[in-house]
Amino acid sequence: MPLKAELHCHIEGAAAPELVIRQAQKYGKDVSPYIQNGSFVWHDFTSFLKAYDFAADLFRTEDDYARLSEYYLTSLARDGAIYSEIFTSPDHATKAGLSPQAYTDALGEGMARAKAKTGIEGRMIVTGVRHVGLESIEAAARFAARCGHPLVTGFGVAGDERNGDIEDYVRAFEIAREAGLGITIHAGEFGGWESVQAALDHIRPSRIGHGVRAIENPDLVKRIAAEGVVLECCPGSNIALKVFDSYAEHPFPALLATGCKVTLNSDDPPYFWTTLKHEYDIAAEHFGMSDKDLTAVTRTAIEAAFVDRKTKAQLLARLNTGHR
Repeated sequence: MPLKAELHCHIEGAAAPELVIRQAQKYGKDVSPYIQNGSFVWHDFTSFLKAYDFAADLFRTEDDYARLSEYYLTSLARDGAIYSEIFTSPDHATKAGLSPQAYTDALGEGMARAKAKTGIEGRMIVTGVRHVGLESIEAAARFAARCGHPLVTGFGVAGDERNGDIEDYVRAFEIAREAGLGITIHAGEFGGWESVQAALDHIRPSRIGHGVRAIENPDLVKRIAAEGVVLECCPGSNIALKVFDSYAEHPFPALLATGCKVTLNSDDPPYFWTTLKHEYDIAAEHFGMSDKDLTAVTRTAIEAAFVDRKTKAQLLARLNTGHR
């Protein structure tokens, strides 16, 4: 089994149904509209966001968030992952009545517990949400720049790509860049290839969340390959949300063949009936990738990770020896 690394996972969206059910019992909430037969229920992007927000609202205290990140990173390690980056959301923290700092510290505590148990290395990417608005995105960037948490190493923007204009986020990204944070932005999922081009033109990220719709423009694909921008691909999520109709139509192999740097990620795993392990299995089964090919994907992820040089060298050494 190849060792794995993940760069693209929303921590609230990683809460397994059994954990959400436990939280709902704790807070006296009815999960039946959103979880049936141990599985999340939704039918389009809007209803997915509704289910997501319902579940996210069940994590309210520092203890809740520490439990969430510990649970997720431990399960990743069990499946052979040695590195995990999670997207965190100060907006969810504020909605839960926690300060972004308390929320971040709690997630960090859970990550430290998972590392103590399994050896998995983890980092956080503070994320602004497009459909919450520009003001909150800039506030998230200011928080990321000044929070001082050693595991906060990146800044990104996620959320509904149908909202807002990438150009509007330049200031937020400059705040993060000046603080030395790694830069990633969601584009090319529901926004077409134009959203990827706008991200490259205005934000100059080292990574793009998804980016798969770039395949619609061959010149753009060449540019991504030439600039070495890393794509955080999430095939299972793309199929579940009908960005593509089938794995046969998914552009992961074509992007790889054109020289783009691609990685495998689970996005919001239980909502899309996937795991990081399942994404690697998808690549083996549907994209014809060998263990050696998959290890190369993991290497791309670690090389693109928002970590210090020493940690990166240690992770690459673990990958090279095949020891967790």
